[in-house]
Amino acid sequence: MGNRFVIQEHTTPEGVHWDLMIEKGEVLTTFRLSQSPENARNHAVEATRIFDHPLRFLTYEGPVQKGTGRVRIIERGACRLLDEKENCTALSLQGTLLQGNFTLTRLKAERWEFAPQPTRPA
Repeated sequence: MGNRFVIQEHTTPEGVHWDLMIEKGEVLTTFRLSQSPENARNHAVEATRIFDHPLRFLTYEGPVQKGTGRVRIIERGACRLLDEKENCTALSLQGTLLQGNFTLTRLKAERWEFAPQPTRPA
């Protein structure tokens, strides 16, 4: 299947968000999701592109530096890049919660949309 992905639930004093991390070379390309992965299975969710993370975050759970909360892994699996353009990336994810094809589409600047793609009939 290729690379790996992980979603960490990040609990902070301000609330909860989810970080989608996709293995790309020696880093994890990271997007902050506005809603849980359960919602992303069937609906587009807002995503914000944030800084890349080191590969060790594929398995890390625990406190976040500078007292910005805690993370725990709530989803992980295999990821295959289907297509990549400047403003749109198509992925195939095989995890526990997220299975199938998804896109990350840039709306403007660092604002993106993470959305499931319908499966095509055989």
